Amino acid sequence: MPFDKINGVNLYWELAGSKGEPLILVHGSWGDHHNWDNVVTELSKTFRVLTYDRRGHSRSERLNEQGNIEQDVADLIALIEYLNLSPAHIIGNSGGAVIVLRTAMRKPSVFKTLVVHEPPLIGLLKDTPEAKPMLQIVNDRIEAVANLIAKGENEQAAKLFVETIAFGEGAWQQLPTQVKQTFIYNAPTFYDEVHDPESLEIDANKLTNFDKPALLTNY
Repeated sequence: MPFDKINGVNLYWELAGSKGEPLILVHGSWGDHHNWDNVVTELSKTFRVLTYDRRGHSRSERLNEQGNIEQDVADLIALIEYLNLSPAHIIGNSGGAVIVLRTAMRKPSVFKTLVVHEPPLIGLLKDTPEAKPMLQIVNDRIEAVANLIAKGENEQAAKLFVETIAFGEGAWQQLPTQVKQTFIYNAPTFYDEVHDPESLEIDANKLTNFDKPALLTNY
């Protein structure tokens, strides 16, 4: 369970399994490597499974500066190269899915396959008239969460995110205590993501040359 200086920041990572092709799991906003606990044991029977805490999340270093998604992309590439895991099957969830897609744009050679689950790229809909009412609701809810974080009310912000954006009313009380604590601790990094204009945007045209097997999933 090591920490290493990767791309200028201390990242916490875990590698499970001793045989098979490398499989890298990239968690979403608010979470950490534990998001994948329910699948790592089974996957590690077939793959060498890498999980890690993205910068600013849980055990990894949080710098006292505005972060951006391109740093996350550079971290992922640097970690893959540091551990000599290229090419790899790379899977991303939510905000982690956006990182994986941007990594595919920047360095497709590190991929064997790509899987992304529900990347929140709502910026792709900004010029779609029928989507504007929905986008306004989502943006208002994100802004309400960010305003609470700005006031240091991280627990209230985490609860609001869970119940108005992620899962639904009453979901916060159903979460395990450790998961709640993870959400609360990682709230400041979500605040950074909200203020990064690129975090919910992507130039899909830059993915046209990605020629590896790819899968996009949603609920």
